[in-house]
Amino acid sequence: MSVWALGLNHTTAPLDLRGRFAFAVDQMGPVLHGLRNKVGDQTEATILSTCNRTEIYCASQEISLPQTMHWLAESGGVSPDALQGHVYTMLDDEAARHAFRVASGLDSMVLGEPQILGQMKDAVRVAREVGVLGSTLHQMFQRSFAVAKQVRSSTEIGAHSISMSAASVRLASQLFEDLSKIHVLFVGAGEMIELCATHFAGKSPLSMTVANRTQERGEHLAQQLGANVMRLADLPDRLHEFDAVISCTASTLPLIGLGAVERALKNRRNRPMFMVDLAVPRDIEPEVKSLRDVYLYTVDDLSHVVQTGQASRQAAVAEAEVIIDAGVQSFVHWLDQRSDVPLIQQLNQQAEAWRSAELQRAQKLLSKGESVDAVLETLAKGLTQKMLHGVMAELHNDDTQARQQARSAIEHFFLRHSR
Repeated sequence: MSVWALGLNHTTAPLDLRGRFAFAVDQMGPVLHGLRNKVGDQTEATILSTCNRTEIYCASQEISLPQTMHWLAESGGVSPDALQGHVYTMLDDEAARHAFRVASGLDSMVLGEPQILGQMKDAVRVAREVGVLGSTLHQMFQRSFAVAKQVRSSTEIGAHSISMSAASVRLASQLFEDLSKIHVLFVGAGEMIELCATHFAGKSPLSMTVANRTQERGEHLAQQLGANVMRLADLPDRLHEFDAVISCTASTLPLIGLGAVERALKNRRNRPMFMVDLAVPRDIEPEVKSLRDVYLYTVDDLSHVVQTGQASRQAAVAEAEVIIDAGVQSFVHWLDQRSDVPLIQQLNQQAEAWRSAELQRAQKLLSKGESVDAVLETLAKGLTQKMLHGVMAELHNDDTQARQQARSAIEHFFLRHSR
């Protein structure tokens, strides 16, 4: 069994290209089955899709990397050649090492961030629910989760890390002298928005408002934060009311366009607006960034902010890599053992066939009145002859080299305890 991984992330592909390969969790079932139809219906598969990465993990008897690449390119509407320069591929132990590093937060934009572990668990859960996970990927991911837990509990990999949410507040503080005097709008009600809203709530802004496609979910988050709720459809008409806009939804098209922001600025008499687009694909049209009084940041723009303090955590990275190495070696050993399973099954089937044949023979002899001792002797001889038949044939092989190899194997497996 072989394992392979293929993906692109914040270090290999620009935001707009990553946006082409973003898969929502509720779409993942058909997506995974479409992938299997391309690479082989017996292939195990899992897809991890976040704002910073899309990664495909597969396991099968035969490696199908070209087919995986073609499927991913087709799903994003680009040519394989255009995608080639932005993806990375890994096989077996390197694929496992990458999964372990991702789970542990070592491959994240925010070093040591814990959110990716939950996203990986969600990806594995969905793959299991739609029936495409399989024992090999299940084993790899469960081991990656255990390694991630050990890394976080025994190193300081996540100490003093600055999250995307905290970075958003930090940048807002650079624009507005006092965050307690601003009105903040949160577009979306997912985990990322909840984290951002919690950070902003700590600064006690004048007001916070949640706009979400599903009103019930928006109301639930607003109730938690003591915030207001508005309909997403009212966003263009009310955008001017807010000094800061933080957006992160699963929409495939921008929700906030250039025209809407231009009208909002006119109504605000050109008072500045702070905007953060944490969505992939984008929630806010990129042209908005060119407006004079708008300060728009994307996930990639926030990268230099979240790197603060990363140098002080490099010692923890070294410790984490040691833990990951041990985990990878353990998984590879398990994978190697799995390759012997078909042979072990064949041996057991052969031994069972011999046992059954000799037992039937013994039962017939007993029914004819043969003595128990004689039947047992016949049974033992019959099993011994069947077991040694192949061995004796190899010892009579005309090929001298083959005969010598057989002799060494026989001595190892049959005579080592008699020395």
